[in-house]
Amino acid sequence: METFKKRDLPMSLHYAPEIRSLFGRLHSGIVTVDGIHSNANPSEQIAFLHDIADKRLATASEGEFVEIKAWRRAYSTLGLKPTQYRCAAEALLRRHRKGGELPELHPLIGLCNAVSLAFAIPVAVFDLDRVAGEMTVRPANGKEYYESFTGETEHPEVGEVIFVDTSGRAHARRWTHRQSGWSAVSSTTCRVMIVAEALHETSREDIAALLSTLTKLLCQIWPEASVSVEGSL
Repeated sequence: METFKKRDLPMSLHYAPEIRSLFGRLHSGIVTVDGIHSNANPSEQIAFLHDIADKRLATASEGEFVEIKAWRRAYSTLGLKPTQYRCAAEALLRRHRKGGELPELHPLIGLCNAVSLAFAIPVAVFDLDRVAGEMTVRPANGKEYYESFTGETEHPEVGEVIFVDTSGRAHARRWTHRQSGWSAVSSTTCRVMIVAEALHETSREDIAALLSTLTKLLCQIWPEASVSVEGSL
């Protein structure tokens, strides 16, 4: 059984050298927050972000966005069919464009999904108290384990890019394609790590803009929370 030591914020994210070597334009940013709760209403902020996404989608479909094209190329490099395994941002944009309602699981998830839509950049959120040790993005060795949202245990394929903690638990499969139910935000979540990643030419600048927007909105919605930012990883 895993044991979880309450850590001081912030937490860093590490990338395996082979990931850095393959994807030279990779830039990411982390926001860690202590003091999140589910008794918040970010509807105004979400509407603002949806409007940004809607205006962009009115001029082109998500598959034409440079941010999404970069992730499709990355998935092809990893041997995955990009139309079968979409990055989280593309999946959200596609669903939003088709008029599908995004799940309202938690105010923070609603906000981060909206930020992802507005910037066309994948945004992952992990409950820090469900992560053992440090988090690394690396190819799987076949020994890791992953819990789906239905509670089933899976084992990522050897070479598959995953988010994995020190205990060997995978918290996301196929990089930004699917997060685990184990560390998903719930009504009892208080401390989170939010990760945004981009691979396109202006990824550094766009990650910085995303982090600036996200932290501003977090402070509006959860004014008593402690927010820390680490950018350009």
